[in-house]
Amino acid sequence: MINLFYMEGLPVAVMGLGKSGLATAEALTQSGADVWVWDDNESSRADALSKGYKVVDLTTADLTELTTIVWSPGIPHTHPKPHPVALRARAANIELVCDIELLARSERDSAYIGITGTNGKSTTTTLIGHVMEAAGRRIAVGGNLGTPALTFPSVGAGGSYVLEMSSYQLELTYSITFDVAVLLNITPDHLARHGGMDGYVAAKKLIFHRQTKPRTAVIGVDDPTCRAIWEDLKAKGDQVIWPVSALGPVPGGVYAADGWLVDDTFGAAERVAELAAFPALLGTHNWQNAAAAFAACKAAGVPTPAIVAAVTTFPGLAHRQQLVRTIDGVRFVNDSKATNADATEKALATFDPIYWILGGQAKETGLDGLETYAPRVRHAFLIGEASDRFAAWLEANKVPHTRCGTLDVAVNAAAELALAEALPGACVLLSPACASWDQFANFEKRGKAFADAVNRLEGNAVPGDRA
Repeated sequence: MINLFYMEGLPVAVMGLGKSGLATAEALTQSGADVWVWDDNESSRADALSKGYKVVDLTTADLTELTTIVWSPGIPHTHPKPHPVALRARAANIELVCDIELLARSERDSAYIGITGTNGKSTTTTLIGHVMEAAGRRIAVGGNLGTPALTFPSVGAGGSYVLEMSSYQLELTYSITFDVAVLLNITPDHLARHGGMDGYVAAKKLIFHRQTKPRTAVIGVDDPTCRAIWEDLKAKGDQVIWPVSALGPVPGGVYAADGWLVDDTFGAAERVAELAAFPALLGTHNWQNAAAAFAACKAAGVPTPAIVAAVTTFPGLAHRQQLVRTIDGVRFVNDSKATNADATEKALATFDPIYWILGGQAKETGLDGLETYAPRVRHAFLIGEASDRFAAWLEANKVPHTRCGTLDVAVNAAAELALAEALPGACVLLSPACASWDQFANFEKRGKAFADAVNRLEGNAVPGDRA
């Protein structure tokens, strides 16, 4: 656990008592701070009280003693409507920061690798961590990925923190200047929380805050928004800039072309590995992830052979195009982490034919942009709140579909049809294009429920394919 020595004796509040909030309260307590905690949820407050924390109602308490509130990034503090505590804090000139800001203030001698983007950041963060660990580096990996920052060990000078950074976290982190900053892509997401697309893009660009040479910016250039950011940073020339692409050559960067991963960072256009050698990185979107991870690790000083060897052994990310089983030639793939259409597009582009399980709590954009992939879908199986909305989209795109309601029903129906039709390359794909909160606490629990349902199916499984 990180020692927040500079907070000893100081009153500090924690707003939001989820996983990272409780970890923050514990780290502050262990460091000798006077810790106040609050959550709008009564059961969360009761749980904190049972753990011995000082529960203080930040909506009514006198805040003048405080200088800092450690804010859960999931709680709105600006758009679409700021939480009343945020308004009170700003009126009292109290800073709002997230837990990663406290990490940065405490661990000043360590290196920082930050990864953001609308999609692919968890895979890329995990892959970078896998490579760095295989190369013998002293690291800790987490952030938005799931491991709270203040539960990390101190890696000290020569060590690195590899941090997945959401747009929410970037807005509440001020002290980190990333030694390597990765921006993968930007497509519309979380727009209400940022007051529109301009605010969302501005938040993502904070990954490059205060970077100067020899610090490195790694930027995916396959979408127009990120390409414009690349052009802007390149014109300013403040940091080293390496573009990455999954779609073909990009001078001075790392890219996928003709089935190869190519390194042109020093102008040599060297083929470093066949993409087929990376079994856990299927599909064009994962080629971008591989290129970004390669560039980031090279910028961090890992030799090319060590990077390639580690990427080859990467097991993949749970709930992200994760093969659960193959039964009688039909693959069952858990892509529960695909919570929006752009993420689901990556899976639809990878498999064919598809028995698609989708639905849940829909995002603003619904299934917009997936029309091209409708012919790949043999049949769709709808679950959750979005069933009516998504059924209309499926009808408009001439995709046969069944309303299943719940995930276990959908798995059984999809398996029955896929196994009966026995088409070459068939895939039963959970890629919901939705948040999970209508039926599951999070996408991990949804993915586990899918895997459990698949593992209950009867059939001739390929050895070693159970997950």
